[in-house]
Amino acid sequence: MKWLFWNVDFEGVDPARHARLVLARVLERGRLVDVRWAIERYGLDRIHRFFRDEGHPELTERTVRFWRAALNAENEAWASGPAWRRSSSAPWMD
Repeated sequence: MKWLFWNVDFEGVDPARHARLVLARVLERGRLVDVRWAIERYGLDRIHRFFRDEGHPELTERTVRFWRAALNAENEAWASGPAWRRSSSAPWMD
């Protein structure tokens, strides 16, 4: 999983203290084995709370939609990412 934390000191990442960062990286970019680790480590209830109450700027709408369906939470209000992440307009697109 070290490759998911290319910009931080991996040895200094504490899964308990840095759960928000770990969940964001693993659930957004991780392999299946990484996601399974996160589910075992944090549990589905904690992952659900992460999406519902916290969110993270690194999470794409695609990932959020997937976890909404996976957690059967389509009708819940979830934390939304920053405006720049929600926007689909990019300066190089028409």
